[in-house]
Amino acid sequence: MLRLDQELRNNVYPGRGIVIGRSADGAKAVVAYFIMGRSGNSRNRVFVTEGEGIRTKAFDPSKLEDPSLVIYAPVRVLGHNTIVTNGDQTDTIYDGLAKGLTFEQALRSREFEPDGPNYTPRISGLMHVEEGKFDFCLSILKSDNGNPACCNRYTFSYDNPVPGMGRFLHTYMGDGNPLPSFQGEPETVEIQGDIESFTNMLWENLNQENKVSLFVRFINIADGTYETRILNKNQ
Repeated sequence: MLRLDQELRNNVYPGRGIVIGRSADGAKAVVAYFIMGRSGNSRNRVFVTEGEGIRTKAFDPSKLEDPSLVIYAPVRVLGHNTIVTNGDQTDTIYDGLAKGLTFEQALRSREFEPDGPNYTPRISGLMHVEEGKFDFCLSILKSDNGNPACCNRYTFSYDNPVPGMGRFLHTYMGDGNPLPSFQGEPETVEIQGDIESFTNMLWENLNQENKVSLFVRFINIADGTYETRILNKNQ
C-alpha cells in the first residue's frame, strides 16, 4: 500500500481526486474528494452543503467565467448509495440508478471532458452501505492517449473492502501541458485515523498553491449514519 500523504506531497497537481475505502477499525466507509486549480476560474470555488451531498459554488460570483466544467454537484446520496464524481456526471449516475441502471450503464452516455488538449478524465465513485455491508466501484472515462476520437472506459469494483485500505483515483499524473491523464488501476493507499486526522492529513499534503476544496465523509457501516468535513481555501 502507498502512503497517501506521500502520494499527495510528491504530486504538485493530481487535479481532482477521489479516495474510497474502509477505516482501520473496520467500522466506517470512508470517502474523500478534493479539487485543485491552476486557473483563476478553477480556484474561484468553494464546496457548500446541498441536501445530503455538496455542490461547488463560485467564491466570488463576479469573477466566474465559464461555469460549465467547474460548477456541479460532486456528491449526491440516493438511498443507501453515495455518489461522488468530478463533474455533472454525478447527476447522470443518480438519474440512472433511480431508473434501475447500473453504475456502469449510467456512465455509458458520458465521456471525458471537452477541454482539449487536456481531455480531462471523468472520474466517478459509487459506495453502497446497507445492513452492515459495504462495497464500492470506481470509474474513469478517458481519451485514448490524448486522442478524442476514442473514449476508454474502465470500471473497478471492490467487495467487502479490507480495513485500513482504500483506492485513490485522480485526474492527472502530475502537472504539464497538456496535463497527463491518470494511468493504470486506482492506487492502493492506507486509510488511518479518525475523520479529523484523516481530513487534516489530506489537506496538509495537498499542494498549497493549487488546492481549492476538500470533502471527507465517514459512514457508519452498521447503521448508515455519517460525519462530514468540508475545508475550503477561500474563506
